[in-house]
Amino acid sequence: MTTTEKMTTGNSILVVGATGRFAGLVMPELIRRGAVVRALIRDRSNVGLAQSLGAREVTVGDLRDRESLDIALKGVDGVFHIGPAFAPDEAAMGVSIVEASIRAGVRKFVFSSVIQPTNTRLKNHAAKIPVEDALYSSNLEYTILHPANFMQNIRSAWPTVVEQGVFSEPFPKTARVARVDYRDVAEVAAIALTADRLAYATLELCADGCQDRHEITEMMTSALGRPITAGEIDFHEWAVPARAKYTEHQLSLLAKVYEHYAAVGLGGNSLSLRAALGREPRSLQSFIEELAAGAQPRPQPHA
Repeated sequence: MTTTEKMTTGNSILVVGATGRFAGLVMPELIRRGAVVRALIRDRSNVGLAQSLGAREVTVGDLRDRESLDIALKGVDGVFHIGPAFAPDEAAMGVSIVEASIRAGVRKFVFSSVIQPTNTRLKNHAAKIPVEDALYSSNLEYTILHPANFMQNIRSAWPTVVEQGVFSEPFPKTARVARVDYRDVAEVAAIALTADRLAYATLELCADGCQDRHEITEMMTSALGRPITAGEIDFHEWAVPARAKYTEHQLSLLAKVYEHYAAVGLGGNSLSLRAALGREPRSLQSFIEELAAGAQPRPQPHA
């Protein structure tokens, strides 16, 4: 049984997984631009959380349930979708929401994909390809986002940085990895859903620079005012906190990502993010300074 609360028709945006770490960042950007946000969540207990994040409408449903998608999309003008990381049927769920959007007559669709989805050696990257293909083969006004490694991933390591003075990731210190603040990705998504200038764009989204861990710890040292060293950690030790969330198969997919970083790093270019935002992207230095200050995210100037 699917229920929808405070459902109305009109110009609204459905945010899939609205109470998640990253989709939740899209909601305030949409609201700031005057959109009516409808949150699609799986767990009824998260209705209050979705409303606290600004959702005016909340629908409880499942990407694997066609009927619930048809109900959730009724009267919707646009959709933001980011797939559940490493889910074995991620591609099928993504294609389902695209197909349901077509049935519902949705106009705009923003898909938060991944940088280099055609790197098929990485199965979680390749899982995005069928969803992108479904969009390219549709009459939807799509915008496809290819974000680099999220700066927000550093937040989980921050307590260790502060307590032990070491920043470790499960790949070599010298590996250079392109990163992006997902708040910038969220802003691009909101622009695409509330304006027309990013229609039919496929955008690689990266901040400036591809820093190695030595450079990152220099930033941390400067921000904290005390030495932080670059460390390395075995993947299985690093993944201990994630074992409650992911299966062994899903963790094996994540391990492949870090093996790729170890071999060649992760390249990326900031040109399209700068153009889409109409301003400089948030930097890794500023993100680390926010962590160090324990500050709320600072507002950014907008074009």
